This record gives sequence, C-alpha cells and structure tokens, in this order.
Amino acid sequence: MSATEMDQEAVIVGGGFYGAAIAIYLARQRGFKRVVLVEREPALLMRASYSNQARVHNGYHYPRSFTTAYRSRVNLPRFVRDWPNAVKQDFTKLYAIARRNSKVTAKQFERFCREIGAKIQPAEPALRALFEPRLIEDVFLVEEYSFDTTRLASWAEHELKETGVRVRFDTRVIGISKRANGTLAVAMQHGEGGKELISCRYVFNCTYSGLNQFEGDFPGTHTALKHEITEMALMQMPTELQGLGITVMDGPFFSIMPFPARGLHTLSHVRYTPHLHWSDRQGIDPYLKLKQYECLTRVDRMLRDTGRYIPSVLGARHIDSLFEVKTVLMKNEADDGRPILFEKHPELPGCYSVLGGKIDNIYDVLEKLDAEPFQAIANQGQEVSGATHV
Repeated sequence: MSATEMDQEAVIVGGGFYGAAIAIYLARQRGFKRVVLVEREPALLMRASYSNQARVHNGYHYPRSFTTAYRSRVNLPRFVRDWPNAVKQDFTKLYAIARRNSKVTAKQFERFCREIGAKIQPAEPALRALFEPRLIEDVFLVEEYSFDTTRLASWAEHELKETGVRVRFDTRVIGISKRANGTLAVAMQHGEGGKELISCRYVFNCTYSGLNQFEGDFPGTHTALKHEITEMALMQMPTELQGLGITVMDGPFFSIMPFPARGLHTLSHVRYTPHLHWSDRQGIDPYLKLKQYECLTRVDRMLRDTGRYIPSVLGARHIDSLFEVKTVLMKNEADDGRPILFEKHPELPGCYSVLGGKIDNIYDVLEKLDAEPFQAIANQGQEVSGATHV
C-alpha cells in the first residue's frame, strides 16, 4: 500500500444524500476545515439516493408506527423549506384504503392522520371514480410531495465546493483501522489503481448497503441489517393519471408516485418490488450481488394487480426499471417503523455508522450530530459549537 498519509479532521464514506449533507454540516456548522468525502461512483447521489420512490413523506405511510409517522409530519415542512427547488408539489396526492386484507380501515386511517396533524379530506367524486369501488373502501386527498434527486445532487455539489470539502470520486474505502496516536486510518483504492491511506480524527460511514463491508478494525454494526434487491418501475402514465400520486394500503400495498428526475412515475408493489433478500454479513458484498443478479422486470405482474384497483393504470407504458439494493433494520421488519441507524463504535473511537430509511430522516441524523462534542484536530481538543440546520 502506498503510504500517502495526510491528516484530515473527517472522512465521510459515501456520496449519497446523507454523506453529502453530513460533510456539509461538519464544514459549515461545526467548523471542520479538512474534510474528505469518498464516493465509489463517478458522481454524487447515484445509488440509493436516486433509485427510490422520490417520496417526501408526511406520515401517511406509517399508520402502525406513530413515532415514524409523527417525525415525518414534523420534518416535511423543514425539508420543503431547506430544499424548495428540489421538491415537486404540483400534483394531487391520494391515499386509498383497500376493502379486503388491509391492516387499517378507512376510519382508523382518518383518525390516525388527525392524531399526527396530517391534512386529510375525502376525495372528490371525479377522483374516486378512478378506483374500483368493490375493492376500495375510501379515497382521501392528502398532502405529500416528491423530490428531484438531480437537483439535490446539484445542491450538494455546490455546497461541498463552497465549504471546501474535497470529494474523491471513483474511490472505494476498503478498511478502517486504529492508529497508535488515537487517530483513524482509512484505506482507499481509486478505481483499479494503487491503495492510499488517510489519517483522520473522525470517520462517518454513510455507505447504506455497504455499511459492514470494511476490513481492518471496523467491528461492524451492532444493529442487524437486511438487504433486498428491489425494482422501481418507471412508467409513462396515461393522461388521467399524469397529475396524480396514488398509494393504496395497507395490505395490498402499492404506490404510483411522480419521479421528477425523469419526468415519469414510479410504480412499486409490496409483493413484486422486492426480488431477493438476505441478512447482512461481512464478506457478502451487496453491490456485487446486485451486479450478478439477472434483473428481469416484474412490471407485468405489478400492472396486473394494480389494474384491479385502478383500471386506467393498464394504459401505462413501461419505460425503464431501476434496480437497487434496499437496506432496512431487521428489528423493524414487522412494523412500519423507519428509525435511523446512528451507531458510535467504542472499539473504534471517532467512527460512526449512519443509515436512514427515508430522505426526511436527515433531520434525525443532524440532531444526533448536534449532540456530539466533536474535537477538531486543528483546535487541539477544544470543542467546536454545534448548530441545528444544514
């Protein structure tokens, strides 16, 4: 390994939305002067930050987890305020409750929305007419948005440059270890080239599905993780559905959401979106598993089932499918909870692992970071005061 060592205050591993936001936070709010962000792809926000429903949640999705729902309800207006150019609001959002096999009734859903303070009202007849009444109990007009990942990536690129964060693209972190002087050593590999070592005080592991794929002294996360290879179908919707976002719940669960980055809609289905799943463990690289997987679309099955509830969706045209690894906390498999993972590793002081299940979780992460007494190398142990917002 070529020993190109340099002292950094922090290394952020992963250039998705979370990694970029944490790097910007450290530089702008905590006064870090030497921050490096390492991303294995050639650009920012190319993996899980892009290949998802692009939904800014407002709590409706989580009727069986009040905490997750309420946090989304609180975070949505903050997200709209902080990233207004990336948020798409000019569409009508509907939630419909299935008559059979739903885990929540229409009355329960309406009561739940009022408990978390989320706007809800009966849909007008013209919108209700889109649904098959024998299968749908009720339809509600709600307030929920989507986001444009390409605009978030432009924001991140600008802010990283403005705050002086160095970004290393096409570079993979392969190991994290302790050094004798109490700092951390981060081993990196650029493309197929040689290996490089960076010394730093803090490491933020924001690699999402790759959280546990490091050599050296990295102990792995205490929280058990589950991976899924998922398919997000990108559809050209028929005219009557183009200005809509629709979610049918809560058993026969599927969603049609605007996907601003491509000017299309995503179609996802609780049964057909997950293709393959496995428990996380070191040595099984999720990204290699995805690369080796034969990504055959299940959009025909998605459409066939969705069309029973919304007949006009059968006129949609499949344009593309986004296949990606989705990672969730195993402890929340049985409920709607989507808490963040925020782990400090006592065996590796200064190393943090961070994972969020949805984009608005970023505020939960920033609150955790606000509580950390970071000590910058340049300040010789003096604490740098925190702040709340990116």
